[in-house]
Formats: sequence, structure tokens, C-alpha cells
Amino acid sequence: MQPELEPSRATQEEWLRAAGRFALDHLAALETASAAGAVGEAGNRIAAEVSVPIPELPVEGGLQRALQILGRAAEASLNTPGPGYLAYVPGGGLYAAALADLLSNCLNRYTGLAAAAPALVRLECDVLAWLAQAVGYDAAARGLFTSGGSLANFSAVVTARHAHLGDDGDFRAALAYTSTQAHHSVRKSVRLAGIPPQNVRAIPVDADFRIDGAALAAAVRADRARGAHPFLVVASAGTTNTGAIDPLREVAELCAMERLWFHVDAAYGGAFMLCDTGRRRLAGIERADSITLDPHKGLFLPYGTGCLLVRDGERLRRAHAAAADYLQDFDAVNRAGEPPSPAEYGPELSRGYRGLRVWLPLMLHGARAFREMLAEKLALAERLHAGLQALVAAGAPLEIVAPPQLTVVPFRARRRPGEMLTAWNARSTALLQAINAHQRVYLSSTTLPVSDGLAFTLRACVLSFRTQARHVDACVEDVERALAAIQQSCPFRAGS
Repeated sequence: MQPELEPSRATQEEWLRAAGRFALDHLAALETASAAGAVGEAGNRIAAEVSVPIPELPVEGGLQRALQILGRAAEASLNTPGPGYLAYVPGGGLYAAALADLLSNCLNRYTGLAAAAPALVRLECDVLAWLAQAVGYDAAARGLFTSGGSLANFSAVVTARHAHLGDDGDFRAALAYTSTQAHHSVRKSVRLAGIPPQNVRAIPVDADFRIDGAALAAAVRADRARGAHPFLVVASAGTTNTGAIDPLREVAELCAMERLWFHVDAAYGGAFMLCDTGRRRLAGIERADSITLDPHKGLFLPYGTGCLLVRDGERLRRAHAAAADYLQDFDAVNRAGEPPSPAEYGPELSRGYRGLRVWLPLMLHGARAFREMLAEKLALAERLHAGLQALVAAGAPLEIVAPPQLTVVPFRARRRPGEMLTAWNARSTALLQAINAHQRVYLSSTTLPVSDGLAFTLRACVLSFRTQARHVDACVEDVERALAAIQQSCPFRAGS
């Protein structure tokens, strides 16, 4: 008798065809779909609509009914794989990576310890070695794939803490430094690593939103003079807010002089090391002790694909390795020539086979396709910046906050003379809403410091492999239309 959880080959093939049609129809519709989905109140209504009790027996209608529910549920979400999605930091989600997930889930091999699947782990290690070489590391480097940049940053902080303080140092005196523009996961990682969150020093930034090297050096020396224990500096290679790249060479020099662990959070920007333009902009990153990358950003892979690289791989292993009696069977086999075990270099023992979703796209497309695509995204960001500059030159009431250092272009409504911050922010908010209302592109926002507070700032981030010149041009057109609309709806009154 066929087990109830093991469908027949005919049923499996039928499900595969139905799921394949669903997936391909979804991808085919991305070009014309709204750049934003139904979120907020509308999305919550759909969420209530699709919520059904878990059945005791198979759902009536089988997979077709389940796909119908899934398709409706997907409408209540931001259209993150679409070409007009310029919010946050897009990735896109390569089809080849989806195939890799299907294959890895069907194989379902355990890859936490290399002894259990040495050849599969070797494929993953080959990709990590390729990435390590791309950022300028040598054969002593090691790395691991994580669920994202947050976990990679956490493992980097743990490694730095272990290297400087061991397991029993006085964490109360340990100090970490980063910029006021750093990703929030840095402070969270320090806290999870057992170091008081107030021990993270937020260093001010310059006019380009890069960490102020002189202020950083002064803070480190002042803290050391009063008896504290500085141990870590986290620089950014592409901040989320503006895409700013900290002065990596300057920070590397300071860390070498002061014997500090130098970590670079390059979750967004690190993949640009694969192309010549990006490599020039990220010069100095090769001097970092550790680097966070997010392949689900710069390599266009599905969410849940992060990466940590450490220049001295042995330090990463010492911070994470552990043993257990129930794993002794693996020691009974000949392990000569075995690749590094992911479980010895990170916090997870059980894990998904993440490496395949990086390896298979590289096999099917080749590395050059990724290099060319990343170079194109840098060029498209320049195109967007130039388009906005042309609007300003033509008299549009727009302010470009900073030129793109990578592929983020921050801008906002131009402040009127004497305008209060609240009124200015309201106009920039209205500008964002008017742009997104056209549903051709979807932008997000942040706040950036100005003399009297925090200014609401729009940000467009060009990174999806599906985004092309026509989508960037549509964004500029929609900015122009939105500016005209809010000029009519928000007339200036003295003192407002």
C-alpha cells in the first residue's frame, strides 16, 4: 500500500506540472503587475479571506485549491521580485535558484557536518572560496552561508569577541564602534553576543553619510584612556539609507594601529566586488577581518541567503566549534581531505543546503553574467540620478540628498524658505505617496539628519536584475508628475 505521505509518481508529476505553471505564470506577469501589492488594510482583508482551518483530510480541490489560496495571498504583499520594485534593497529571485531549492529539498541531505555529505559540502565550499577570492582573501579564509546579513553580522561579532576576550572576558568593558548610519542588526548582534547595547558607540558621519574617521579615532583613544576595552569596529560598504561606503582604507589603518577587529557590513554592497567599477569603489575591504555579504541582494537570489567571510578562518572555527557524544559516529570514518563543516563555523547544526541556490545559478549562467548585471545596476543608478538632476535643472522643487555611491539615490521635496520641518516632511511624504500611486515603481523612505531634526527622505534602490532602463525612466517620469501634483495640493503659506 502506498504511504499516505508518499504520492504516486503520477501524482508527483501532476503536482510538479501544476506548481511549475503557477510559478512561471507568476514570473511572466511581473512586468505588467503593480509595483506595489495590497498591504495595510487591504492586505489584512485578504489575509483574513485566505485563512482557512487546517483540514484533517486533504483539502477539497487538492493542489489547485492550495495554489489558488497561495496566489491570492501573494497579492497581499509588496511585489519584491518585480522590475519596478526600487524599495529597501531588492534582490529579484533567480529562477535557477528556485530550481536549486526544489532539488536540495528533494535530495534532503544533511550538510551540517561534511562527513555526512562531503561532496555536497564541497560544492558549497567551492562557492565560498570563490566569494572569498572575489573580496581579496586568500586560501586561509573560511565562510558560511547564513539566513541573511543579520545572522552573518552576529557570527562576526561573536568571532571578534572570542578573538579579543575569549569566553570569560569582561564583556561589560568591551566596546564596539560603528556609524550612526549602520544597519540596526549591528547593535542587535552586539547585544545578543552578551555585550551591553550601550557599549556600541555610534560615530557621526560626514556630508556623504560616511563614518567620520577622525571622530572614530578620537573615540577609541578616549575610551582606551579611561580603561575601557575597545575591540570591534563595524564599517559599512553600502548603508541601507543612502548606499554610503565608509572610508574602508582609513578605518583599516586605525584598526591595525589600535589592534581592533575590523568587520565590514557589506550585506548590500559587497557583491559589487565582482565588477571592476564596484571593486574600485570598495577598495580597502580586503583588509577587513570579516565581511558580511547578502547573496539575496547583490547576487539576485531568494530571501534567506546571507554569507559571512572571515580572513583567518581558524578564528571563525574556534569561536563556533563544539562537540557532542552523539556525533562520534562521524569520527569513525576516514575524514582525510574532508571539506570544512558548516556546523564548525557557525551557530547552526541542522541547516538547509543553502549553497546549492548559489552554486546552481553560477553553473547555469556563469560568473560573467553576474559581473555584467552588477555593472549595469551601477550604471542605472547613475541614469536615475542624472534624470533627477535634469528635473532640478529644469526648476523642479526637488532636492537630491547625495549622489549614488552604489545604487541608492536619496532625494526629497526641496525645502521652502522658512518652512517648518513638519510641513516639509509632510510634502516629502506626499511626494512618495504620489509616486507610488502610479504603481509603475515602488519606492521606500527613511529619515536623515538635518540642522533642526530628521528629514523625511525618499530612496530609490536599483538592484533587481529585472530592472532596466525603461523602469528607471518611468521612475523619473513619475517623480515629475508627483511633484506637479503636490505643488497644487500643498501651496506654501508663510510660517507653514
